[in-house]
Amino acid sequence: MSFHLLPLPARGFPFTTIFGNDWKRKADASHLYIRLKYLSRCSICSTDRNVVRIVLFTLPRNAELLMNWFGFGFNGFGQIRTNEKLTDGESAGDANVTYPISIDIVCRNLEEEPVQICQHNSNVDTQIRTSWSRRAALHSNSDGRLCLAGFGVGTPSQKGCGGCVEESRGCQDAHISEGYLALSFTDRVECWNSERNEKKPGWSMVIPDNTGPSLAFPLVPGGYIASNPPFYRPLSPQLLAVSLALGTEHAVLLTASGDIYTWGSGSHGQLGHGDLSPQEEPRAMEALMGMSMSTVAAGGWHSVCTSAGGDLYVWGWNESGQVGLPSRALRGEQQKSQDTGGASTCKDEEESYDDVFISIQAFPALVDVTQSCEVSKISCGSRHTAAVTSTGDLYTWGWGEYGQLGQGTENSSDEPRRVEFFKDQGLRVVDVVCGPWNTFVSAIKEDPSLHPDTNIINPLTKNDIEWKNCL
Repeated sequence: MSFHLLPLPARGFPFTTIFGNDWKRKADASHLYIRLKYLSRCSICSTDRNVVRIVLFTLPRNAELLMNWFGFGFNGFGQIRTNEKLTDGESAGDANVTYPISIDIVCRNLEEEPVQICQHNSNVDTQIRTSWSRRAALHSNSDGRLCLAGFGVGTPSQKGCGGCVEESRGCQDAHISEGYLALSFTDRVECWNSERNEKKPGWSMVIPDNTGPSLAFPLVPGGYIASNPPFYRPLSPQLLAVSLALGTEHAVLLTASGDIYTWGSGSHGQLGHGDLSPQEEPRAMEALMGMSMSTVAAGGWHSVCTSAGGDLYVWGWNESGQVGLPSRALRGEQQKSQDTGGASTCKDEEESYDDVFISIQAFPALVDVTQSCEVSKISCGSRHTAAVTSTGDLYTWGWGEYGQLGQGTENSSDEPRRVEFFKDQGLRVVDVVCGPWNTFVSAIKEDPSLHPDTNIINPLTKNDIEWKNCL
């Protein structure tokens, strides 16, 4: 593996020792950019200084990112597996996927001759965006495009899926709903009507230079992009928003200081203010004040967030166990199932009376997904929830009628349960994205030779980078 330093500032210091480093990954097919953060000592004055340098590494041929996407749950429009992959006598409408299967994110542009492949290997960073009937793969290469699968995309063939959105070339992020497709570029946002064959976007706006905190789409400078018209919704600049999750009728916002604000409908306790009242303007969640939060997610009528320490907080509707607390409706269904199989005992009946059931959790509740590790990623479907732990395990709970929990059944659960498929296959889960009725998971192959942060075979160690008095 070879490497060279990017141009250094004019006033550089000679270094004698590297005391520590911080690996950060941004890779393409042949290069790896790593941000090294370390304490350096000047050989002249012996003063310790914090230094950050960007190093460009050329990867050996056998180094590759072993990442793959899996899907499970509702597949009524072929958004997980296409019609050509169904077994005999099976149609897309009844082919719900109850266990994780690898999904094909290869997309080819059928309008070009010869057919051009716009994404063809796992070295290109791919993100998944979902709606009820569609799944979008956003390929973040130099010629980034959005590729769709599902309703209205076209019949798959040997030439490709036909879902490449030519207008998305160069987009940085996207948001899809049943009626609209929002594309985020570095200098603008475009919203296209999914039901019309338009030659130009139905709405667009120029993005001004952002001097504030880094924003995650659908946030834009001064506001955010909604799923339906009017697309642009203003936000107070005093909020210093950095992340926003949109539910069916509510929104959950994370600020730069780690505070959470919610607004919209509160009919199912999804705002977390202790009542069922709606909020027209963002209102701070007082129950979480003083605790720094790091991520937020919004489901149909429930909400989730994680703290900087990896704790999980949930609130809202719990009809199907999506909040991870005991659900009376769900336990009632389970009891009926048990009664069909055999009579219950007196002990079972006594225990059922002692249970405390939660239909609506109007305040944030701490849920222990697992006591051995922290929660690093979260996502919400309409009535189910998924969490990725720091050890690379996936836990799911809530509504499971379409197999969206990935447990191999269509059963629901009000308790977080690990999806054993990934552990059995030697896979480490790194990301999860929930659609309303399905779930998509990004995972890499667990390998002792892979660095836990870079996922590169035989990575550099500290001893591989000896910078003496040469800088």
